Amino acid sequence: MPLNEACGVLGIASKSPVLNSLTVGLRALQHRGQESAGITIYDGEHLTQKGMGLVAEVLNDFGEEFTEGLTGIGHVRYSTAGGSSMKNAQPMTVSSVTGELSIGHNGNVANQDILRQEKENAGWAFMSDTDSEVIVRMIANNLSKNHSVIKSIQLTMEELVGSYSIVLLHQDELYAFRDPLGIKPLCLGEIKSGKVVASESSAIEIMGGKMIRDVEPGEIVKISDKEILSHKVPSPENKAFCMFEYVYFARPDAKIDGILTYSVRQSIGNELWNEAPLKADVVVPVPDSGIACALGFSEASGLPYREGLIKNRYLHRSFIQPVNEQRKATISEKLNPIKEIVEGKRVVLVDDSIVRGNTSKRIVARVREAGAKEVHIRVGCPPIISPCFLGIDMPSREEFIAPSKTTEEITREIGADSVEYISIPGLVRCIGKKEKDLCLGCITESYPLQIDGERQRGQATLEEFKA
Repeated sequence: MPLNEACGVLGIASKSPVLNSLTVGLRALQHRGQESAGITIYDGEHLTQKGMGLVAEVLNDFGEEFTEGLTGIGHVRYSTAGGSSMKNAQPMTVSSVTGELSIGHNGNVANQDILRQEKENAGWAFMSDTDSEVIVRMIANNLSKNHSVIKSIQLTMEELVGSYSIVLLHQDELYAFRDPLGIKPLCLGEIKSGKVVASESSAIEIMGGKMIRDVEPGEIVKISDKEILSHKVPSPENKAFCMFEYVYFARPDAKIDGILTYSVRQSIGNELWNEAPLKADVVVPVPDSGIACALGFSEASGLPYREGLIKNRYLHRSFIQPVNEQRKATISEKLNPIKEIVEGKRVVLVDDSIVRGNTSKRIVARVREAGAKEVHIRVGCPPIISPCFLGIDMPSREEFIAPSKTTEEITREIGADSVEYISIPGLVRCIGKKEKDLCLGCITESYPLQIDGERQRGQATLEEFKA
C-alpha cells in the first residue's frame, strides 16, 4: 500500500544527557519517515546533526559537544510540503530576539502557500520549501513583538489551517503543541530522568518510560524534567483524528488518543468477515500492517491463519519511496509467497488498504504463481477516492484505482477472484470514535477544514442542497 506518512517527532527534557534516548526514540519512530533524520540538542547553543537517510545512517557518529545536553528534539521525515532534499531536513533552527528556535513538525499546513506569499511580500526570506520553516519564523516574529513563547505559539496557531503536531526548542526550553482538531498524534510520557513528548506512545515505552497522556487538540505544553505545564487555545467541539493512523501508519503497539491501534486492526478483521464472508481455505496477511487484521478475520471466520507471504525487512517500506519506479521495484523484492502454504488453496489475502493497486496486483500475481487455486482480497480501509491535504502524500486523484472503477473492475484490474472493502460505518465502529471526530476526507471527499476546491465536512453537496 504505497502511501507516505509525513514525519515523526520527539522531545526530551532530562536531568541526564539526552543523546542516547533521542536516537533510541527516533529508531522507534523510523516507520513514520525514512528520507531524513535529525536531532537538535541544547548545550549553551543549539547543536544539530541531520542528514538524508535512516536514523542509523545519519545519527551514528557524534562529536563530544552533543554528549552533555539535557534538552533536545528529534525528527524523522518524509516530504509532503517541500521536496526531498537536505535543505528541508529537520530539526530546523532560526534565530529570534530571545534566542534560538528549533522545530520538528509532523503534518501539513494547508494554507502554507498563502502564508509564505504574505511573508515574502513583507520582506521575509525563506531558506527551505517547507511549511515547518513558515511556522517557526512566524513564532520568531511574534517573539520580536515582546510576546512570551506561549503567546507567540498561540498567535501563530491562529493563522494556521491544517495539521500539525510540533516539538519546539527555545534555547533550553522544550515546548510541544497540537492543532485544534488533533489530526496527527502526539503524546506525553516520563522516563527515569525526565519527561518526553513523542508522536507515538511506543517510542516512549521503548525508551524505558511510560505514557502519561495525549497532548490534547489545541494544547500547548511546556516540558521540563520535573513538570508539564499546559495551556489551551480555543478548539472546535468536534475533532478530526486521522483514521489512517489507526488503520496503517502508527505502530500496532501504539496507543493513540486512548485507543490501541492493534485492537482497532483486529476489530477491522472481525468486521471484514461479518461484512464480506466467503468460502476459503487459508487467511494470509500482507505484512506487516495486515497482520492484526488477518488475525481478526481468522478468529471471526474460523479459517486457519498462516504467514504465507514473507517480507524482506531490509528494504524500505514501499509507501515511503518518493518515486513510483522505486515503489514498483521494491514491491517485487519485498514479499515472497511460501508455495507450501498457498498451493492448491483458496487464499484470502488481508491488506490494510489499496491505493494505486500496484502492490496488490503484483502480490496477487506472485501468489497465483505459487499455485493458489483462488486469490481473494479483503481490505481494512474503504476505497480511497480523494487526496489528503493534511499530512499524507496523495498528490492527485489520478493515482488512485478506486474513483474511476467499480469493485468488480478493481477485482479484474488486480487479477483477484474477489475484492471487498470494509464499509465506512464498519471502520468507524472498529476505531471506536464518533464519525464526526475522525478525519475521513480521503474516503468521503469531505474534509474537516476548508481546502481550496474541496467540500468541507458538514457542507451539503449540490445534490443534497437541491433535495
